[in-house]
Amino acid sequence: MHGEDLADAATGGEHQVDDVGYVAGGLGPGRSALSHRRTAARIWTKDPLAATGPQDARGSVPSMTLNHVRRGSGSPLLLVHGLGAGLLSWTPIIDELAQHREVIAVDLPGFGETPPLTGEVSIATLTDSVADFIREQGLDGVSTVGQSMGGRMVLELARRGVGGDTVALDPGGFWSDRELVVFGATLRPSIALVRALRGTLPSLLGNPVGRTLLLAQLSTRPWALSREIVLPDVRGLADSPSTGAALDALTKGPKQQGAPAGTVPGRVTIGWGRRDLVTVPRQAARATELFPDAVLHWFERCGHFPQWDAPREATQLILDRTR
Repeated sequence: MHGEDLADAATGGEHQVDDVGYVAGGLGPGRSALSHRRTAARIWTKDPLAATGPQDARGSVPSMTLNHVRRGSGSPLLLVHGLGAGLLSWTPIIDELAQHREVIAVDLPGFGETPPLTGEVSIATLTDSVADFIREQGLDGVSTVGQSMGGRMVLELARRGVGGDTVALDPGGFWSDRELVVFGATLRPSIALVRALRGTLPSLLGNPVGRTLLLAQLSTRPWALSREIVLPDVRGLADSPSTGAALDALTKGPKQQGAPAGTVPGRVTIGWGRRDLVTVPRQAARATELFPDAVLHWFERCGHFPQWDAPREATQLILDRTR
């Protein structure tokens, strides 16, 4: 799929309306339809900066050039997707953002067209890969936007002093111990179910009843999603080689650390869906306590994916809160 095909996908179907549902808990597309401008997805580079400084959690491990696309012009904006999703997760809003900014969307290691990490997969090492990408692409001070696991990662970048303004949409990492048990206990069977049903996903997701049955926990209006939008996301949940390891990192790894007031490199905005059943709304209070400089924005009638449930509002928030 080339740029014009992506534009067709991003401007057609029910997702143009703000009251649209979304796809499973940051879980999304496998093979990227945005990859027509990818660069060196499978090239390993020796980056002398990758193994230096307190920001790197891996020690001396070669950095990876992430598959990515660039769209538009203006001040740069880096998009980081969530668990199971490739950069295609941003399809509903990338074209509108690119009318105002230069948008760079990446595939994280083991998602989309970027190969998995060869060593430990953790929130720290995945964030290292994005920090490396920022350095190698000359994007120091870039504004960052992330959703779900990606939302946690851009907050971690801000905590490390990497980047500029930060917008985190329904970020992970702020569960209580009990909430984390529920999250893992519900999400793992969902992943297993999607994998088992992979061959029948096109037909199941081709009708409103099937979408509602599969995505009811994850969308405010799953029947309103188009199959063309949902199918690549759900397939990505089944196919992404790092889905399991990243889920382990979220459920078994350390919780997100905070940043004391005055220590982040730019403005921090946390957006949260009032009806999020994955990172439930009460977690927003924990996030803002750990990031006291953050401004909290509530998306009404919205679940875990603001770019699905409220694309216009999400786009405007990103443009308003980044420079």
